[in-house]
Amino acid sequence: MAHELRVEGLTVRYGHSSALSGVDLAVPGGKVTALVGPNGAGKSSLLLAAYGSVPSSGKIFLDGDDVSGMKPAARARAGIAIVPQGRQLFPRLNVADNLQVMAELLRLPRSAVDEAIDRFPILRTRLRSLVGVLSGGEQQMLVVTRALMGSPRVLLLDEMMTGLAPLIVRELADTVAGLAREGVAVVMAEPALGASRRVIDRGYVLIRGAVVATEEGGGRALDRAYQHAVGVELEEVEAEVQPQ
Repeated sequence: MAHELRVEGLTVRYGHSSALSGVDLAVPGGKVTALVGPNGAGKSSLLLAAYGSVPSSGKIFLDGDDVSGMKPAARARAGIAIVPQGRQLFPRLNVADNLQVMAELLRLPRSAVDEAIDRFPILRTRLRSLVGVLSGGEQQMLVVTRALMGSPRVLLLDEMMTGLAPLIVRELADTVAGLAREGVAVVMAEPALGASRRVIDRGYVLIRGAVVATEEGGGRALDRAYQHAVGVELEEVEAEVQPQ
């Protein structure tokens, strides 16, 4: 079954500043939807508002049901998962314990940790390692594994690929594409698509809190729409997000 996330009139304000202004978008299952835009465009605010982590006005629909009044934990249990920017792991806990925290939030049995860890086999070899000593790629695999523990209907990815080695980017992109094929509604927010453009099916360009372009033609077509909207060479944008 293909799922869908729909946003209508979403507005987010921080004090007197507007991060999003009446944004409408749809994220259908079966496809990877990208949300691209420069830093400060409102990408993170949109995903956090969809998850319920920041105050917002407007409507959020999950498979046609209005979840706007739900708190983040309730939205997580309803099937919305997020991979947040900055990962937000517990560095002084080991891999297993980080996953157990999510299992308890989602009210899953202890066996859920063992089942989840097999998504990225390398994590099984790190099960008792403190998260703070993992590589950046391993930490990102852990965050994705954590997000998928409840078999979500919607997966929100906030700059998941930024700063990672190309091999890790390819592995994560393949995982995302596989989830979309299973019917998960995936939205991937990135400042530039880079190597992940090959798995993008459609997307939106977000500038200054508003959608300025919608593209159904895949990653390269979305790249062109983005380039037209911001008026810069894509190579300049991508150079800012490459691993050092």
